[in-house]
Amino acid sequence: MFSGIVAAVGRIEHIEPLTDGVRLTIDTNGLDLSDVVIGDSIAHSGVCLTVVGMDGPRLKYDVSRETLNCTVGLEAVGNEVNLEKALRLADRLGGHLVTGHVDGVGEVLRFEPVGESHELVVRAPAEIAGYVAKKGSITVNGVSLTVNRVGGRDFSVNLIPHTVAMTNLKHLAPGGRVNLEIDLIARYVERMLAWRSQEAPHNA
Repeated sequence: MFSGIVAAVGRIEHIEPLTDGVRLTIDTNGLDLSDVVIGDSIAHSGVCLTVVGMDGPRLKYDVSRETLNCTVGLEAVGNEVNLEKALRLADRLGGHLVTGHVDGVGEVLRFEPVGESHELVVRAPAEIAGYVAKKGSITVNGVSLTVNRVGGRDFSVNLIPHTVAMTNLKHLAPGGRVNLEIDLIARYVERMLAWRSQEAPHNA
């Protein structure tokens, strides 16, 4: 489990093909690894990966073909990735509850300065657009953000200067693609309502 608060921006240094996926080597670029061991979970631009190797500031991960097919940002050497270590039970929840399981890939429609901040407008895939709500939480490339506006499949978020400076969102441009994870609470609410509607006729 994560909170969507990025701790460092790493870079993909090497990609080794595997039978059904790849092994990534990531330069963690200052991420505190003093308490990281093999088997730990770390989020990479919203994608939860398991550490399989360590070499100084570099971490290695095995990534399945299915994960590569369902996400963006892990496919090329040189790509920057937002890094966050998994939460401990005593940690502060600075963002919102994030699982590290990407629900869909969105398309960037606009990314431009508005005053001192930036406005980011994203078009969500149809299958998850209904989970995005005004003033609700959304994870974009692993960053916890608050939705400002929603219209159809499109939603906008405001990025303060600190967020732009400390994440890979600074590189976004129209036509780009981003990993999206919907609010965990919304997922459970839908399931509960669907279950109740299915059960109601049997209990009538």
